[in-house]
Amino acid sequence: MTTPTVVLVHGAFADATGWIGVIAELRSHDIPVIAPPNPLRGLASDAAYLASVVSQIDGPAVLVGHSYGGALITVAGAAENVVGLVYVAAYVLREGESIAQLLARFPDSPLTSNLKEWTYPLHDGHRAVEVTIDEAAYPAVFAADVTKDVASILAATQRPLATAVFAEAAATAAWRTRPSWALVAGADRTINPEVQRFGAERAGAVVAEIPDASHAVALSQPSQVADLIRDVVRATS
Repeated sequence: MTTPTVVLVHGAFADATGWIGVIAELRSHDIPVIAPPNPLRGLASDAAYLASVVSQIDGPAVLVGHSYGGALITVAGAAENVVGLVYVAAYVLREGESIAQLLARFPDSPLTSNLKEWTYPLHDGHRAVEVTIDEAAYPAVFAADVTKDVASILAATQRPLATAVFAEAAATAAWRTRPSWALVAGADRTINPEVQRFGAERAGAVVAEIPDASHAVALSQPSQVADLIRDVVRATS
């Protein structure tokens, strides 16, 4: 019996260190795990990068996506060696759907009014727009259940998301052919919990919920997140 490698995919306004507690928990149970960087530049290109990483794993893989990382695993999860998908406070798209289209079904979260725009250069000489969360609002919007000191550091080190991501449609929905699980953060102020529930239920995912968890649930509740992933690893081994 081969234990799948767990691939942890972070979302926007964060980096892979947000998985630190989850990684420690999984490794304590001898579960192989990696947390590759997410480029945050475009849904198709980011998913292609993730699929490339996954295709080079020797053996089966379970993909775990947080936030925008959920959109990536929806597309990259079609890789041949993927045996399960786990959505953590995440977007769960259907094929042909964009994040903007999914969000339009529901009231805005506080994230929407607290985004700060920046620009960055493209290869053709033009400039594109990316966004971060306003630093003063970051703790309340993203990480209300972690310490103020940690939330302040997260706000200062957040990685921006290209706004082009919101309009890109998912080319495929791997949950149609892969078993999926979802963890809903019930007090999330970045992605409306109703958005999380809708996508997870539409995908036929096994759904769990932590009622008081913020969007930073992997950081604030690593044991509960890791427990769900361990259940998935057992179910797919």
